[in-house]
Amino acid sequence: MKAIELLAPAGSPEALDAAINEGADAVYLGLKNFNARLRTSNFAYSQFEGAVKSLHRMGKKIYVTVNTVFEQREADRMYQFLKYLATIEPDGIIVQDLGVSRMVRQCFPTLKLHASTQMNISSARGANVLSRQGFSRVVLSRELYLEEIRTIRERTTVELEVFVHGALCVSESGLCLFSSYLGGKSANRGMCTQACRRLYRVNEESGYYFSPADLQLLDQVPALADMGIASLKIEGRMKSAEYVGTVVSAYRHLLDNIEGDQEKALAEAKAILKHDFARPKTSFYMEAQGSSAWLDPNQAGGTGIPLGKIIKVKGGETERRGMLGKTAITIEVGDSIRLHKKDDSDRQSHKINFVETTEDGVWISIPDTFDVGDSVYIIQTRAMTKRYPSVLPKDLSPFRRMPGRETAPPVQLPKPEKQDKDKFPEGIYVAVSRIEDLYIVQSVKPVRVMLSYTRAVAQTILDRKEGLPFSKNELILVFDPYYPEALDSIISEEIPQLLAVGYRQFVVNNIAHLSLFRGTDAQLIAGPYLYTFNSWSFAQIHDMGFLYKVSPLENNRQNLERTVCEDLRPFTFVTLFAYPALFRIRADLSKIYRFQYFSDGKDENFRLLSSPEGSFVLPEKPLSIIDKETFLKDAGFRRFILDFSGPPLKKVDYKDVMVALKAGKSLPQTTRFNWKDGFYANPDEGPKKPSSLPSHPRQSRKPQDR
Repeated sequence: MKAIELLAPAGSPEALDAAINEGADAVYLGLKNFNARLRTSNFAYSQFEGAVKSLHRMGKKIYVTVNTVFEQREADRMYQFLKYLATIEPDGIIVQDLGVSRMVRQCFPTLKLHASTQMNISSARGANVLSRQGFSRVVLSRELYLEEIRTIRERTTVELEVFVHGALCVSESGLCLFSSYLGGKSANRGMCTQACRRLYRVNEESGYYFSPADLQLLDQVPALADMGIASLKIEGRMKSAEYVGTVVSAYRHLLDNIEGDQEKALAEAKAILKHDFARPKTSFYMEAQGSSAWLDPNQAGGTGIPLGKIIKVKGGETERRGMLGKTAITIEVGDSIRLHKKDDSDRQSHKINFVETTEDGVWISIPDTFDVGDSVYIIQTRAMTKRYPSVLPKDLSPFRRMPGRETAPPVQLPKPEKQDKDKFPEGIYVAVSRIEDLYIVQSVKPVRVMLSYTRAVAQTILDRKEGLPFSKNELILVFDPYYPEALDSIISEEIPQLLAVGYRQFVVNNIAHLSLFRGTDAQLIAGPYLYTFNSWSFAQIHDMGFLYKVSPLENNRQNLERTVCEDLRPFTFVTLFAYPALFRIRADLSKIYRFQYFSDGKDENFRLLSSPEGSFVLPEKPLSIIDKETFLKDAGFRRFILDFSGPPLKKVDYKDVMVALKAGKSLPQTTRFNWKDGFYANPDEGPKKPSSLPSHPRQSRKPQDR
């Protein structure tokens, strides 16, 4: 059996020390920008350079996270960052954006590409597409069954990395828009605010309905090792050094003893993990296929062991005290706790500097903003604190390299041929997800209808004897962005059938979809989940055969115009109206939840739609920029989407949107999403300066004018 890599998170130098000294074979870390954990401390350039030198001397590997999408204005900074990384020579970079991979292949080919779990690769087909694009490793999506992973391993030669421990996302990997929708803090930009962990209200009851348990796959490690998985990955770049050390120790112990008494090694590893002070554990989809047992609405979204709720408070700002009821856990000065406000409006970590035990309970120091009824969890005891030998050199002064100030080379794209301009006519496209909705859309006929290719739709259009209200030439079938291995054998058999009966137009939303149509005469559109946020990713998708592309739902006006040159704007679809899927969940949550509507602490309302194919969380307020159609036409865009593929379409809603669109008026009770303000401005991103790419002259107008 080939040795399997144990890969640990290093969110800080202390966590790096813990990981390496407890036996990790490799670590992954982020620097100050372009990584999916911008809220952790991350590494300074000198620390990173010193870490690379030390780890390579020890025979260990180090990978760098560059796993966010970048906007066009950041192209120069991304180029500078990648050039810097190429000089330091880490063992690989973990990438989400196809624009990053293109820049690496063209400019810095010595950097090894690893596909981030944010790329949502859930099939061998997807892994093989990336292998042909120069990726040496793929970090698989976490929403997979064990047998799916086994099948993927059998059908690809690219290295596979699998998450085995740590926090989970309720949403399918790389497809969460919730945090971005709530305020521009996009998970695709490393700014996730963990909306899934929040307390939500259903009628008069509240619960943590979307806060999953933590992943623990100790029991599955022997099987993963047997099938030839290259790397076992531990999540936790925002976790303490103590947590990292504990988890690495457990998995190291199991791997070192996997050839011996496996049952004993498993028991000993689990005993070590009793002290990781995290959430309850789950094997996620590995055992109970389709189960949602990993969700418990009574389990708070935080981590740690519950100590109870504060029952009394005293003192002021500098000496605030809170009393807890009697507990079997001994609390000492130096222990670390996590506090949650009872209305879930705030969460803070705190190191205890005062403890007094009385007959009624235990008084402890607390932050001054917490009060009676707030919950307390212990996340680390003073006894757990362990000092490890430092991995970083004591003297970091020799390590002075930093990114330079170079300009990224321009991206050149060929002008479209005349014959390409008529594949998809200019005008309004309407998206729906049900056959019944086609009859409603008939009332004001769009130039094309985009129909979600669900299992129900597939059965209807492949078996249907009578006709539909739209011809096959007027229908575009839209594939879901989540494409698991279990679905591949079904879809790959259906594509020839669809082509044989006359369907030719498709929207693809997953890397795996690209190879489904190889050698056919299908007309393809790159969907919004292929994330063309910059000219580099735009060009990469273009080279893969996509002239027509849908702008990401998170995109903003300025970045759209900076990214898309004027020649290609007529071929870029812009969504004017949509209920964006905030969470896309593989499980059918109707098996445990009987509600559809829920709200958060700010009285924002949402809707849960569930079916055997999965569940979606949609906002009550849809995205609408229908009043901007004229401005977009002035800027050169010609194709627009009204997306009703969320809840069942009602005639009155369709009519209202079409009337407002014709009048050029805004819709009430809607949101602009990120259209005007863009992504949240992270202070480490630098100034929002204009791009050097050609743009429409009207781009210089103030945002409120557009």
